[in-house]
Amino acid sequence: MIIPFLDLKRQYALLQDELEAAVIEVMRSCSYIGGKYVSDFEDDMQDYLGAKHVISCSNGTDALVLALRAYDIGPGDEVITTPFSFFATAEAIASVGAIPVFADVKDDDFCLDAAEIEKKITSKTKAVMPVHIFGRPADIDEINRVARAHDLFVIEDAAQAIGSEYKGKKIGVTSGIACFSFYPTKNLGAIGDAGMVTTESGDLAAVLRSLREHGAGRGGATAKEILSGIKEDFPEGSASDPLYDPYKYFNYIIAYNARLDATQAAVLSVKLKYLDSFNAGRARVAETYSRLLSPYIKTPVFPPHIKSCHHQYVVRTEKKEELSAFLSSKGIGTGAFYPVPLHLQKAFEFSGYKKGSLPVAETLARETVCLPVFPELTEEETEYVANAVIDFVKGQKP
Repeated sequence: MIIPFLDLKRQYALLQDELEAAVIEVMRSCSYIGGKYVSDFEDDMQDYLGAKHVISCSNGTDALVLALRAYDIGPGDEVITTPFSFFATAEAIASVGAIPVFADVKDDDFCLDAAEIEKKITSKTKAVMPVHIFGRPADIDEINRVARAHDLFVIEDAAQAIGSEYKGKKIGVTSGIACFSFYPTKNLGAIGDAGMVTTESGDLAAVLRSLREHGAGRGGATAKEILSGIKEDFPEGSASDPLYDPYKYFNYIIAYNARLDATQAAVLSVKLKYLDSFNAGRARVAETYSRLLSPYIKTPVFPPHIKSCHHQYVVRTEKKEELSAFLSSKGIGTGAFYPVPLHLQKAFEFSGYKKGSLPVAETLARETVCLPVFPELTEEETEYVANAVIDFVKGQKP
C-alpha cells in the first residue's frame, strides 16, 4: 500500500466542480485584485471565527510582517518567539529589523513556555510571538498574562491553526493580532500563496489594510495618523473609475504590496464551507492513531480546554531517522518538522545560540516524526500506518 504524507488531489477531486466554477467566475469578471471576491472571503472568515476584523493578504509570512509593522516594531526592538517552528516565524521578525529572541518550549505541547518567556524579557522587548504549532493551541491565557504584566504585544503565529480552539474560542480572537497561512498544504489551502491577519482593534485593522496596499489613498492617511499622530489633509472627491483611482497615487506611509488575489479568495471561500468537516476528518485519523499507538510510542495528549485542528500528527522516538526510513520502505510518507531548531539555523548564527541553549526544542527536533494526517485518509490506510509504526517499535525491542 502506498500512502503519501499528503495527497492534495483527493480533496481537489471532491471539490473540483465548485473550485473550477469559482475560478472561471473570477476570470470572466476580470476583477483580479481586491473587489467582491476578497471582501466576501473576509466577511465569511469574520463570521467563521467570530472576529471583528479580517484582513486578507498575500501569504502567511507577509501576515507576520504586517502585524509587526502595525505595532511599529522595528530596528532595536526584541520579539520573543519559539525556536520550534517554520523559519518564517523568526524571519519575519528579522525582516523588519527587530531581533528574534528564542525562548524554550514545553515538552508536552511543543509551544512557548510562559516561564521561559519571562526569563528573556529585557528593556528592548516589544512583543511575544507564540506559535500554535501543528494546530495545537499554545497556553495563550498564560502567555497573555505575562505579556500584560510587562506591557508587551502578543502576535499569534496561527499559520497551522485555522479552526483550532482555546477554551471555546477560535484561534484568531484570543490576542491582539493573529496571523494565518493558506499555503496549499494547510488545513484551509489556496491554489497558491495566501494569508490573513485578524484583530479585534479597529485602529490595527486600518493600519494593516493600508500596509498591505502601499500606504495609499485615504486608508494610508488614516494609517499615518494612527501610527504617528500626524493628520494629513486628503483631497476631496471620488474616482469615476475604480480601476484607475487617482487617489492610489497619494502615499502616506512606506508599506508593501501584500494583497490577496481574487482567485485565491474565491477558492478559499469555497473551501471554507467544508473546513469543519475536513478538520473533523483529521481528528478521526488522529484519534485512531492515538488509540492504536499510545501503548507503543509517545503520542500527543490534548487537554479538554483545547481543540486542535490536527494540522500534523506527531509521534516521538529516539530513532527518528530509522522510523522514517522504515515507514518509507512500507510505502508511507512522513514529515520531519523540524530537523533544525531556529536558534541553530545558519541564518541566526549572529544571535550567539549554541547547541544546548534550548534543550527542549533541540530534543523535539531530534525526536519528532509526523505521520500522514489528512481528512481523505481511509480507516484502512490509517490502521496500516499505525500497524507499521507498531511493527517498527516491536522490532526495536531486544
